Amino acid sequence: MNIVSIVGARPQFIKSAPVSRAIIEAGYHEYKIHTGQHYDYEMSQIFFEEMGLSEPSINLDIGSGAHAQQTGQMMMAIEPLLLEQNPDIVIVYGDTNTTLAGALTAVKLNCKLAHIEAGLRSFNRQMPEEHNRVLTDHCSDLLFCPTHTSIENLHREGIHKGVHLVGDTMYDAVLQFSEIASTRSKILKRLQLKYQQYLLATIHRASNTDNANNLFAIINAFKEINELIIFPVHPRTREVIKTAHINIPDNIIMIDPVGYLDMLILEQNARIILTDSGGVQKEAYFFKVPCLTLRMETEWVETVKSGWNYLVGTDSNLILNQINERRWRVTKSIPFYGEGNASVKIVSLL
Repeated sequence: MNIVSIVGARPQFIKSAPVSRAIIEAGYHEYKIHTGQHYDYEMSQIFFEEMGLSEPSINLDIGSGAHAQQTGQMMMAIEPLLLEQNPDIVIVYGDTNTTLAGALTAVKLNCKLAHIEAGLRSFNRQMPEEHNRVLTDHCSDLLFCPTHTSIENLHREGIHKGVHLVGDTMYDAVLQFSEIASTRSKILKRLQLKYQQYLLATIHRASNTDNANNLFAIINAFKEINELIIFPVHPRTREVIKTAHINIPDNIIMIDPVGYLDMLILEQNARIILTDSGGVQKEAYFFKVPCLTLRMETEWVETVKSGWNYLVGTDSNLILNQINERRWRVTKSIPFYGEGNASVKIVSLL
């Protein structure tokens, strides 16, 4: 079987790693297109090195740009590659512009399309990611869902054919790489951190970075927290902090984005995680670390239902109240996201 996988952003490298391994073990051929949506070393190349991923067959080097411009450039570059490769199936991941560009190009060429992480919904139509998810799902022939909730979302939209519950490939990745991270990562020593003696924060969503007032409110709330906060800063977020002249308080340590192994260690050892990232919310749940989501909705509703995740948005009072709340209302561990074999199930279904 000839498979074309299309990736381009940090979370897609993580999601695709165990799938690529399963494809190789099954004896199939994978042609991997990297759109270059994320291109800094810390956001791209380090993941291929740390996770032992084979290098992309081609890197399109699209880079940053307005949504329509970026998506259009990706489609123009992907189309001749799909014509050349004539794949049995195209795989796309998640909800980025890379996802939508790959999906639209594949369906216009009548290529079979598989969407890994199908059926997620935030129900916030102001998020570009929400449109990318919905459109990709309605283009896809195979929809690989991580949870029962994601299947229910698809059924409500009239999508029944080709829908499969497989679990979450990010959970596969966490199980595969956590032990490696514990031996290789030196991030705690480098930053002089100890177990549960710091908080971990990540901010990158457009709702928090395109609106400087939201970012200011979050940073202002962080200032009132009498604890050390480690803040790996997305390039877009760093630029907003600079241009909006947002002062960073002394209790926040800003660092460059870190690789996957270092991030796993930072997550595992944090007392609380504050994030607007869907992937980090899940990883917090996997490690049973309390999480505050800096949005008022999430695609990963199971993390909230279980009591490990609270939606606080940019409200300083909500953030501070939950930081100081010691009695987290948590449930016993429930395998909402599968048993760590989603990638094998996906390749078997392919």
